[in-house]
Amino acid sequence: MEFHPQPQPGTAKPWAFPAPERGTLPNGLTVLRCHRPGQQIVAVDVVLQAPLDTEPEGLDGVSTIMARAFTEGTDKHSAEEFAAELERCGATLDAHADHPGLRISLEVPVSRLPKGLALLADALRAPAFEDSEIKRLVRNRLDEIPHETANPARRAAKELYKQLFPAEARMSRPRQGSEETVARIDAAAVRAFYDAHVRPATATAVVVGDLEGADLDAMLDETLGEWTGNTAQPRSAAPVTADDTGRVFIVDRPGAVQTQLLIGRIGGDRHDQVWPAQVLGTYCLGGTLTSRLDRVLREEKGYTYGVRAFGQVLRSASDGSGAAMLAISGSVDTPNTGPALDDLWKVLRTLAAEGLDDAERDVAVQNLVGVAPLRYETAAAVSSTLADQVEQELPDDFQAQLYRRLSETGTVEATAAVVNAFPEGRLVTVLVGDAEQIEEPVKALGIGEVTVVTG
Repeated sequence: MEFHPQPQPGTAKPWAFPAPERGTLPNGLTVLRCHRPGQQIVAVDVVLQAPLDTEPEGLDGVSTIMARAFTEGTDKHSAEEFAAELERCGATLDAHADHPGLRISLEVPVSRLPKGLALLADALRAPAFEDSEIKRLVRNRLDEIPHETANPARRAAKELYKQLFPAEARMSRPRQGSEETVARIDAAAVRAFYDAHVRPATATAVVVGDLEGADLDAMLDETLGEWTGNTAQPRSAAPVTADDTGRVFIVDRPGAVQTQLLIGRIGGDRHDQVWPAQVLGTYCLGGTLTSRLDRVLREEKGYTYGVRAFGQVLRSASDGSGAAMLAISGSVDTPNTGPALDDLWKVLRTLAAEGLDDAERDVAVQNLVGVAPLRYETAAAVSSTLADQVEQELPDDFQAQLYRRLSETGTVEATAAVVNAFPEGRLVTVLVGDAEQIEEPVKALGIGEVTVVTG
């Protein structure tokens, strides 16, 4: 029997996060373009400087309703016609609002890029904001809120933000608004928010895909280049502040068979020099199934299906006024809530006392840096990351430099960063579960004052 020779691996090709070309249209719109050979689905992200803290008082959620309304018709097409036009050119158009701002994302085959850009430009230039559509979107949002409240993970996040941030801060309240504030939103409020914040002079469009042979300049001039608006600059945001005094909040869910846990505080954003070391150290703590938290709580003790540690940028600014949420999340069975928290704190104490080891650091680097080429195989992944950089006021080469810095970060640096990120006495803990069963075991741990809340 003859066997075909075993394929041999080729020489590894050097990889770096793609560098965009930057330009500006006559209407003031900043454009970042990135040619990715072979990517026949082009991704376009438009970043609008409309952070949630610019929403009018009492109208939390108006930014979310506006984002959803961008796909509900224009001055040229009704909502049904607009959806049909997107479908005919094989495109998808989505929008969402978050603390840093509002983003609209288009994916379209490169052969239909002119039509896709035209539809995107219409949505930005002249959204219909029909009364009937806004009322429908408000009703849909009101219907979502009870379901979010019933979701333990969502409920834990809502409580953590409420307890961490000052009551007057927008970050202390639900991102997409509450029942009270959303109910006040109408077409006039959406139109006013649009007029105040949506304009090309403070927006950036990111275009990523196989642009070989495509006259992108002409396409942009004929579509997004026709978008006009006032030239006022956005106001500067107040620094993010939070109270991370160690304490525990139990959101009572009588009869719950599991306890959802969320432990967090805020730290520096991606402009902070310690960010790469913090990313590496946090990954060692709880970034994957082989990280410390999972090794103890999942593999050794069997308390959970998984616990994760992560850093999520809330708002970033080059002046250092931004912040990131540093958190540990997961769920455990109700009877083992106290023991699981006890072991979690022991992991943090051991980490502070003994540090990471070189093997952990090497695995983390390989997982974070080594798989980066796979992570950015699609145009949408590249476009989204470039849009993040724009939104967070980072340089265009930030992601490329981040991978270099991760590779250069040593074990000692990673240890110091993660220990500082999760100090034992400066963590706010939220538990969504049966207070009758878990309150006393949690109090016995001495990790902070315990308060039971309802709702």
